[in-house]
Amino acid sequence: MTNGSLILLVLALAALAFVLARRRAVASVAGDTRKLHSLPGHHGQAAFLLAAVPGLVVMAAWLFLQPVLIDTHVRGMIEAADIPEGSTPDLVMADVRRIGEGLDRLVATGTVGEGALAAMRADMGGLRARLAGAGVALGGNIGPSAFDAALARRDMARSGHRAMTGAVLALALAGLGYGLFRVRPEFRARNASETFVLGLLIGASLIAILTTAGIVASLLFESLHFFRLYPASKFFFSTVWNPQFRGGSDLGIWPLLWGTLYVSFIALLVAVPVGLMSAIYLSEYASARARAWIKPAIELLAGIPTIVYGLFALITVGPLLRDWFAQPLGIGSSSSSVMTAGLVMGIMVIPFVSSLSDDIMNAVPQALRDGSLGLGATPSETVRKVVLPAALPGIVGAVLLAASRAIGETMIVVMGAGAAAKLSLNPFEAMTTVTVKIVSQLTGDTEFASPETLVAFALGLTLFVMTLALNVLALVIVRKYREQYE
Repeated sequence: MTNGSLILLVLALAALAFVLARRRAVASVAGDTRKLHSLPGHHGQAAFLLAAVPGLVVMAAWLFLQPVLIDTHVRGMIEAADIPEGSTPDLVMADVRRIGEGLDRLVATGTVGEGALAAMRADMGGLRARLAGAGVALGGNIGPSAFDAALARRDMARSGHRAMTGAVLALALAGLGYGLFRVRPEFRARNASETFVLGLLIGASLIAILTTAGIVASLLFESLHFFRLYPASKFFFSTVWNPQFRGGSDLGIWPLLWGTLYVSFIALLVAVPVGLMSAIYLSEYASARARAWIKPAIELLAGIPTIVYGLFALITVGPLLRDWFAQPLGIGSSSSSVMTAGLVMGIMVIPFVSSLSDDIMNAVPQALRDGSLGLGATPSETVRKVVLPAALPGIVGAVLLAASRAIGETMIVVMGAGAAAKLSLNPFEAMTTVTVKIVSQLTGDTEFASPETLVAFALGLTLFVMTLALNVLALVIVRKYREQYE
């Protein structure tokens, strides 16, 4: 039974529990629901939660823990003699997983029977050819112990799935039975169900925190794994980015970091002035009719897919900058450049600055404006001396949101700025960013446990630290220059 089918079956049992508990509640008072402490629906809701939630929680925990426990056990089966020179146990474990996936495909297609899998151990060359025919490419040579580990891992995973299915269904049935057993006229089903739902809401509120902690932990652990394979000093201080995937790679972050900051800086040079002035006009000068048309038109920019912006940069903006500026001035000959990506990205993030700044300035009390105008200040002076200082924290937040959006953009950079990792001040040269290289290092037929692939996590962690530092700096600036009004 697949995981999806198991979830549907558990939900079906929970729905059955709801119907039966509701009927049982009504029958317990001979149809006079006034004698019930709680409504029949509350009894059904309590039974539904008992039948569904415990089984689904156990299923989620099982699916998370089972691969970790199985891999820990299987790793010890790999003999040192079967680890090729220059490889690592992690690389061999990656092949073990691939072998298991390939064997599943061969069995599913009927190419090999279940009983013939163990016999394939005697012909490793034939095994590699069959796996290649099933669309599975191995990273290195495999030894007998690696094949045995793959078979053991496959068997343990299948046994674990069967055990999980039995445990989840048993919990669902037990919850169904217990939910029906508790149905009595005096049972406070509403209190029980609301307490249960409250627990679920608290758990849902913790998802964001746990997700953030999980993201940071995964980045940190994989980055530490990368730094065990590649020196941190070379990563943070080298100015060369040249991944080879066959040894001798140079994985210095500075060319990527420079491209990221350069493109984002140009994007903010476009987005912040245009977005802020648009927000000032909409908030302080535009009529209600003009505002009703202009603001949705600006916000429409945020709904355009980034691939469309990328095509716009590749087909229109890039050739235009090349033909009108770069080539006549003799400073570039390519349509892919930092300026191309920065200009288009700046257009894309204008709504983040404009819309949020407009909302923040509209939240400034009208009494402050009236007092300024009553003292003889002009509208422009009121905007500069009263509205903008009062709205400064929100405006800084809008700019930070735009900066984070620009730093994390990938598609526009791929199509507008190219993929060249270099250090240059010329904005009409092709460069690349951290996000582009994260994607490129994690795609294709590459070995996941190699330094050239694990470097993506180190790049991601660096990007996370950059964004965090940017937020802390913004908080310091806001606290120092913010003007508070009673």
